Amino acid sequence: MRVRKTLLTVSLCLAVVSFASAQPRRKVIINEDCSGPGGSNMQTVLLMIQSPQVEVLGITVVSGDQWRNEEVAHTLRLLEIIGRTDIPVVPGAAFPLVRTRDEAQAWQQRYGKVAYAGAWDDRWWHEASVIPSLPEGAPTTKPADEDAAHFIIRVVHKYPHDVTIYEGGPMTNLALAISLDPQLPELAQELVFMGGSLSPRSDNPEFLNNPRHEFNFWFDPEAAAIVLRAPWKKIVCTPTDISVKTHMTAAMVKQIEAAGTPVARYVAQFAMLTPGADIMWDELAAAAWIDPSIITRTESRYMTVDLDRGAGYGNTLTWAADDKQHPITQRVEIQFDLDAEKFYRMFVGLLAAPRLTEPGGSERGNGIQ
Repeated sequence: MRVRKTLLTVSLCLAVVSFASAQPRRKVIINEDCSGPGGSNMQTVLLMIQSPQVEVLGITVVSGDQWRNEEVAHTLRLLEIIGRTDIPVVPGAAFPLVRTRDEAQAWQQRYGKVAYAGAWDDRWWHEASVIPSLPEGAPTTKPADEDAAHFIIRVVHKYPHDVTIYEGGPMTNLALAISLDPQLPELAQELVFMGGSLSPRSDNPEFLNNPRHEFNFWFDPEAAAIVLRAPWKKIVCTPTDISVKTHMTAAMVKQIEAAGTPVARYVAQFAMLTPGADIMWDELAAAAWIDPSIITRTESRYMTVDLDRGAGYGNTLTWAADDKQHPITQRVEIQFDLDAEKFYRMFVGLLAAPRLTEPGGSERGNGIQ
């Protein structure tokens, strides 16, 4: 029965690939804090690369869950493993715009320790310039000779009104790009991001005492405020409220592993299934962009970030769509509920799929040089 289910999943995926390959692909820049190996960030990169509906123009990397240099190395190695070194990996900001680790530690001493601090976390702290030994092996390829902010600006201008910015980490790269080119948000197709927190129903210690706390906003609050007040044509938010309703399971990993592809082997080797790490934070945001029917309930609200240097520094702030007293910020489409089984089927199907080929039989490439 298990073999039959796996074969059915792969067969359905092949049918989807065959149909979708004939459709115009949607252009995206993945802006991510690409911690690795494995886990939510890398699985999100894989999900988008594997989708026949998506053209990944580049992966811009920002410090967040790990430091930028380490994340760049993990990303380069991932693309080597799956044979996708045609996609540019572009280093971005190594540090937040304003906040520092020392300041964040002093803030925690005064207002309470956060459950998770990413690259600043004492449990795995090292200097930003250090690249530890990688479990998946060191990459031999090199990142792009360009910084993330200028890459984003250049690509969006090359394809005006046709590029989605997917943001899965702190928003430092985007804030820098907007500061350099205020026209950028109006030239992009939309902004899709994982971040923010309103009132998640979860026993996760990260939100227990402060449900408005969320790591991506907390790590660089000033960047998030700059991005959220910019004049994007559309902003879609996947907050913690909906993310915590998803979980990567051993059964899903087993289904993917049965495909035997480089992608499947990578996922099987490095999947993170411990509580908290198993939440599919970023994968859901990416999947819902590819197929919005996964989402069953949304609300429109104005959103920004608390920049006061008190206990709420970095917290998510929202106002109702009809509230005329909101500050200068934009309306955001916030996702709250999903068809979880549909999402899981899509995720497993794409990560178990073979590498895509063009109609003539050559391997399909993404990326822009």
